[in-house]
This record gives sequence, structure tokens and C-alpha cells, in this order.
Amino acid sequence: MSRRYTKICGSKKAIEGCRKYPVKDRSNLTRDFLSVHLQVPTTMASSAAHDDEWQREKHYQQLYEDIDQGNWERAISFLESNPEAIEGRITEDEDTPLISAVKRGVKIHFLEKLVEQMSPEQLALDNAMGSTALHAAAVRGNTNAARLFVKKNPLLPFIRNYGGSLPLHLAALRGKREMTNYLWEEVTSYHGEKGKLSELTASSLIHHMINARFYDLAAQLLESYPRLVWEPECPLKLMVQDPSAFRSGLRFNIWQNLIYFCAPLKSEDLPISGFQKLHAKFWNVLEILVPHIKHIGDTKLLHCQVRQLVNHICKKVVLLDSPEAYSILGESFILATKNGIHEVVEVILKKFPSAIGFKDEDNNTAFQLAIMYRHEIIFNIINQYGGQEEFLSDLVDNKGNNILHLAGYLARENRLNLMSPAILQVQRELQWYKEVERLVLPAKTESKNSDDKTPLMVFIKEHSSMITNEQQWMKGMANSCTVAATLIAGVAFAAALTIPGGNNDAGFPILTKEASFMIFNISNIVALFSSLSTVIIFLAILISRYTVNDFLYALPRRLIMGLLALFLSITSMIVSFSAAVYLVSPQRKPFIILTTIFASVPVTLFFFLQFPLLLNIMKSTYFPRIFSSHKSNKES
Repeated sequence: MSRRYTKICGSKKAIEGCRKYPVKDRSNLTRDFLSVHLQVPTTMASSAAHDDEWQREKHYQQLYEDIDQGNWERAISFLESNPEAIEGRITEDEDTPLISAVKRGVKIHFLEKLVEQMSPEQLALDNAMGSTALHAAAVRGNTNAARLFVKKNPLLPFIRNYGGSLPLHLAALRGKREMTNYLWEEVTSYHGEKGKLSELTASSLIHHMINARFYDLAAQLLESYPRLVWEPECPLKLMVQDPSAFRSGLRFNIWQNLIYFCAPLKSEDLPISGFQKLHAKFWNVLEILVPHIKHIGDTKLLHCQVRQLVNHICKKVVLLDSPEAYSILGESFILATKNGIHEVVEVILKKFPSAIGFKDEDNNTAFQLAIMYRHEIIFNIINQYGGQEEFLSDLVDNKGNNILHLAGYLARENRLNLMSPAILQVQRELQWYKEVERLVLPAKTESKNSDDKTPLMVFIKEHSSMITNEQQWMKGMANSCTVAATLIAGVAFAAALTIPGGNNDAGFPILTKEASFMIFNISNIVALFSSLSTVIIFLAILISRYTVNDFLYALPRRLIMGLLALFLSITSMIVSFSAAVYLVSPQRKPFIILTTIFASVPVTLFFFLQFPLLLNIMKSTYFPRIFSSHKSNKES
């Protein structure tokens, strides 16, 4: 082991001007972390003095081990017997007993006993990184400990470590919400120069707050330091790098959307009516009964706060001269477009309409990027701005691609994965292409880019692999459904020739007067003809030409009709079978319940396994208006 240096600790003067001296190697590694002497030896000490020194070092070693192992009662007892040890450095990082205790999460009543023995100046003792006990409490989010320390020494929140960070910075950096709130109140409520943060301090603090998603606190900070919105690293730019902080960046299922819609906004900054108070109380009870919904309510409040902060920043920025505002908002606007954050795009356009001309490093405007990244809401927002149709349709990038060329290129993988099953991916790409085609003049559909390709040529080349894969998927789906429908048709045909209960001497069914017999007949007929229809529909899919345009309407419609017919045939076959079992059963009443239960299982399975697929295809085919209505250039 190399020779180490241990800091000498003692009185306040000794702490301020402490020196270092070599300590001999020892077999116990823990002993290497200890601060040992209260006085600095200048000459060779006597053997008795050396023994006292060694004994003192052993005591400090024991104190470190007690704190490290959680023997708090023993540690407190030692400190009461050795008050000078309060200022001792007992770890490799030169932590005091208080700092070490906070780092190890000691219970608050032990900290109270420890703080009782300390003066306000001793509470401000720091370690090798310049961090005090309040810094350590901020990192852990121990708000109770922080209150205890600040009550005895109100200046602790203003002590910086050697990295220049206040405890408030560390709390925000670690995402400790309660601690950040408390320290923010302490800093802002302090009267005097210390209560005023420097621009540099405020700048780093707002970045930490935004990264931690403390948008309400960031808004308060901007109110006090408005110049922060004009920095090169604008807070808005930082915000748009986190799409999930916005509603547009999250995908909820139907139940989550319903909960999100019903959740009240619980914030002290928002006005609230009597009905809203009642709504909030009901929601609080609901959160106790169903704890999982609390996260959705918190998410809604977060989205509200982030919208308010975006509005606040944009209001401040537009007060600047146009060139400065252009510089500040430009990159944020482009990043928001790429990330699909339509909330930011809409606010910036309302406050600063000339933002429609912002371009990225590849000379692409937000409208071009909306097409490239397949963000339909942003596409709609920009497209609906009056008087911009000619400007938008004439946009060309550095490679000679007009907006129809851009629609012809394959979408980003993360956008394609939003569409399932596979057939919907080509369909959505075709919908984008057709929608953009409505915007451009007919001549633009035949214009060529720098690679000498028209928009349609680009689309076919980019999507050839996808079309091949989806052709195989369609054929596999059609084959599977055809086999199932053929089996159902065979069963239904055989059932029509095998009458439950048999025939009388005249050749008529014996049970013809039974209501269940009528149900059997009708359901069997429906099963037979719907299954045959299913076979025909899926055969039409199998022999289709699979041209590009077939994926837009023809194939999806056939798939919808085929799945509906298959579902009807399965349901009818189950009803027919159940009716037949009921007719031939000697004790019919008990069989009603059993037959209903067992018959519902396959129907329910088919519904839950295939209905989402059917619903998605129907929604994409018959309700495809992902784009708002607008006037095309062809019609103008």
C-alpha cells in the first residue's frame, strides 16, 4: 500500500488551516480512511504520547465502523464522550461524522442528537469535495434532515461545493422533488444579497429543473430571471428534446385515455371552482381504491405545466427583435417538429408566424420535416396557415426533392411500428403520398430529383421490400382463413343432412315444432353460406395482382369483409351446434347454462384475438382522415 496523507482536524482554526502529514501503512484498510490527530507533531514524540495518539486513532476507527455498520447509539455515545470528534474526518472523502451519517441514511432522531452537540459553524464543515451535510441531504432527498440543518444555520443553502453547486442544484439534478421545493423556498425567501442567484447559477439551475421535469419551479425561476430565455442554450430547446414530457409524446390505450380525460388538474397555481373541488375529492378517493391511476393524473398535471412554461418562454422571446427571436426559436422549432411535439410547434407559430420559414442544416423547413418524419398533426397545423399553399408546394431540398418526393421516401422505423398489422404500414404510406399529391401541381408529380427519379419512382423503390413482405403476410393470412372457413363449410353442410331427433315416417323432422329447431336451421344456413363467402373472399385476395394501389383500399376492404364473414360463420356454427345439443339432450334445462358457457369460449377467443386487427384495419380504411381538410392546388 502506498503512503497516504490524513487531514489533521481539531479546533476551528485547525480546520481552516489544516496540514497533512504521512501516516504509516496499516493492515486494516479502514484505518487508512481515518483522521487521527488533534495536534500537529513537530518533533519526535515520546512513547507515551505516541501511545495516546495510537489510542485516539483507534477511537476514530471505531467511530467510522459504528456509523458504517449502523450502530448509531454507540456512535452518539462516542461523540458525547469525545466532543472534538464532531470535527473529525473519518472517511477517505474526509467526511465528518454528520456528513457520513446523512450519506448512510441515519434516522432523523439520531441526527437531532448529533446536531444538538454542534454549533452552526460546525454544521457548515465540508468534505474533500467542498460538500456540507446539507449537500449530502440534498442528494439523498432527505428533507427532514435539511430542515433540521437549516433551522440551526440558515446560511447552509448558500454554501457551494468545489464544483460550484448549491444544495439546490444537487436536489434538482437528482430529481428530488420535495427537497427541491423546500430549498427553492429557502433560497427565494431569504432577504439580502444571498437570496439573489447569479445569472450563471440560475442558468445551470433551470437546466437541472427542466431535466427533472420540475416545470412549475422552472417557470418561477424564469419570472425572477427573465434573461434566461434569451440564452443560446434556451430552456425551450432543452424541453423539446424530451418528447415524453408532452401529451403528443405518449401513446395511451382506450382506458388510459379515458382516465386521462377524467383526471382533475391538481395544482395550487390553477383556479378551481366548486364543482372542480368536488371532482378532485372524488378523484382522491378513487386514487386510494385504484392506486395505478395516480400516475396518469400526475402525467396530466405535468403536461399542463409544460404547456404553461412553453407559452411563458415564447411570450418572452417574441419581445426581442426579429433576428434574435429567429435565432432563439429556430432550433427549438425544428427539433419540436422532428420529435412530433405539435404543442410547441403550434405555440411558436401563433406567437411568431414567420417561423414557418425556419430551416435545418439540410435546408428543410418544418413542413418538409413533418412529411419526412410522418407527423400528421404538425403537417395539418402548418398546412392550414392561410396564404402559404404556393410556398409550401414549391419547397425543394438540397437533393432536388419536392414535397412529393419526400412523401415517397420510406418513413422512419419508429413511425412505421405505430401501425399494425403489416398491411397498414403500406396503406398509411400510400395515404401520406396521396395527401401530399393533392397539394402539388400536376407538373410536380413528374418532376425529377438529383437522382433523376420522379416521386412515384422513389415510392416504388423505397417500399418494394415492404410491399413484398406484406404480400406474403396477406397470402399467409388468406391461406389460414380459407382453411378455417372450408372446415366450417364442411361441418355446416354435414349438419344440414343430419337432422337432430331424426325424421318421422313421412320424412319430416320430428322436432320441427321446437323453437330450438328453428334456431338450429337458421344458424346452420348462416354458417354454411358465410363460410363459403369467406372462402371466396380470401381466394380473391390470394389471386390479387398486389399492385401498389391495391394496398390502399382493395386489399384492406377484402380483408375486412373476409374477417367479418369468418367471425359470422364461427358464431353461427357454434349456435347451430349448441341448438342441436339442446334438442337431443334428455334433460334440457341443465344443458342451457353449460352449453352457453362452453359455446361462448371460442367466440370470445376469436373476438379478443382478431377484433383488434379488424378494428385497426377498419379505422385505417374507412376513417383515414388523419389529415385535416384543405384546399389542394389542383382545385385552386
